[in-house]
Amino acid sequence: MHQLSAGSQAKPPHAKPEFLGFGLGLRPPHYEAILNGDPPIDWFEIISENYLVPGGQPMRILDRICERYPVVMHGVSMSIASTAPLDLDYLDSLKALARRVEPRWISDHLCWNGVHGVNLHDLLPIPYTNEALDHVTSRIHKVQEVLGRPLVVENVSSYVAFADEDMREWEFLAELTRRTGCFLLFDVNNVYVGARNHGYDALEFLNGIPKDRVAQFHLAGHEDHGDYVIDTHDHDVCDDVFELYRAALKRFGPVSTMIERDDHIPPLDDVVAELDRARAIAAEVFAKRQTGASGETPSIREHA
Repeated sequence: MHQLSAGSQAKPPHAKPEFLGFGLGLRPPHYEAILNGDPPIDWFEIISENYLVPGGQPMRILDRICERYPVVMHGVSMSIASTAPLDLDYLDSLKALARRVEPRWISDHLCWNGVHGVNLHDLLPIPYTNEALDHVTSRIHKVQEVLGRPLVVENVSSYVAFADEDMREWEFLAELTRRTGCFLLFDVNNVYVGARNHGYDALEFLNGIPKDRVAQFHLAGHEDHGDYVIDTHDHDVCDDVFELYRAALKRFGPVSTMIERDDHIPPLDDVVAELDRARAIAAEVFAKRQTGASGETPSIREHA
């Protein structure tokens, strides 16, 4: 099934982003608890679009967060796989925000959001074909040129499959990183959701991704409807997703990890408790690796 188009050139790899530890998505209900306390959080991911308007209270809050924590930018509007022209004004706004925030990296989704000037405000899947691969590759090259840095691309959840595809999702992602030098934001929950919805082996997905191209993990909750699963970010991370996260750590090593919560947002302490579970799993995985292998394994640092 895996048939790649000939003649594609590999992009020289960039240095892999640093390991930041364990973070959260920055959400308004948690602003006060974060700024008035010292929660055990190593870094924050912001939704880029929430801070593209200069000035105002959100930006003042973000400035204070950036004084205390490393931050990464995560977008939902780049529409990197759309056939519509890239929105250069949007990319310029991202670049301006990055100058202010100094993020450790900038990410968005492998999807399209709309076409013909209509934004559908959803993360829509693409067929994993050679044509789509060539198209997305050229657009990532342009985005990286404008931003002046490698892009980090997230695998999305999907609920439909295309009849004619040239490769599996993980093969597409692996080749995309080879051609563009981009990195992956590996959403563990989305892999779990995809495996349930489409019947593939989540571990085969894991093993198909190059070990050195994963810059970040997402952990999140979903709605389980039995015959299908919907990625909603409004539930706790389930045990099966944490176990898949354990397998991902064994393959990819220490990777900056965060929890996404976008609806039914609980108090900060509850989300931090979930994050502590991820931290504990990572500590256990790497303690075993260090005991069983020669050489030094990067440590999972404690929150200062």
